[in-house]
Amino acid sequence: MDKEQFKERTQSFALRVINLVEALPKDQTTEKVIGKQLLRSGTSVGANYRAACRAKSTAELITKLNITLESADESLYWMELIVKAKLVDSNKLQNLMQEANEIVSMLVASLKTLRSSNWRLPIVDLRLTPAKKTWASVYSICNLQSSISNLLDSRIYNPN
Repeated sequence: MDKEQFKERTQSFALRVINLVEALPKDQTTEKVIGKQLLRSGTSVGANYRAACRAKSTAELITKLNITLESADESLYWMELIVKAKLVDSNKLQNLMQEANEIVSMLVASLKTLRSSNWRLPIVDLRLTPAKKTWASVYSICNLQSSISNLLDSRIYNPN
């Protein structure tokens, strides 16, 4: 799975969470507390992953992937609470909870790979003084974006 497929997967997860929240009972506690918390954490998984894809350093990538992981795990917590409170039948949530578990597992594996590797995002001097405003600078920035994309594709989705 490449980063675009994972972006799509996290966005699909968010849409499924929205549908779940819409289907929850409309009482005060469920709607105002549990539903809002699940909606917030479930939709932030994809948003935080997109931010991770734009990381400027390995440290920033790890930080943003950790935030994504926390959101996915928190979503799983709220779904478990919904099942235990018998607000929704566990069979109806089984696939969505499995998806949350798989997202968590992939993020954990990716973070382990990133932390154990010596790979670092290349450093490019982005301070463009008038003398440096050349196509060479633009070319360097494009190479940086390509390097980040290759890292995400090779390290995050193929953690070997």
